[in-house]
Amino acid sequence: MQFILFVLNDPEIMDDIITAWEEVGVGGITILPSTGMARIREKAAWRDDLPLIPSIEDFHDYVEAFNRTLFTIVDTDEMVEKVIEATQRVTGDLNDPHTGILVTLPVNRYVGIHRNSQ
Repeated sequence: MQFILFVLNDPEIMDDIITAWEEVGVGGITILPSTGMARIREKAAWRDDLPLIPSIEDFHDYVEAFNRTLFTIVDTDEMVEKVIEATQRVTGDLNDPHTGILVTLPVNRYVGIHRNSQ
């Protein structure tokens, strides 16, 4: 089994990533908003300039500065390759800047994942 962790740079294509992963057989995905050190250093991720009682105009030019971190567990190395290929069909080459970061880790043990026995 493999744990796949993917930090998606562009949250606007998240639905396309989810669809691509489902199409290759991923059964469940956990998704978290996240931000990286570079965005924190640029002060682009946190809005600390909003007034106590903001108006609609205060949010007008706000652009979401968060990534999305997706993770899942898959059964085989073959499935990992399918997920990587599906991801890059949506994002383009992950070696290009501003696409995302995907890592895998071996899963030695898991508890609490209930799979249907079909």
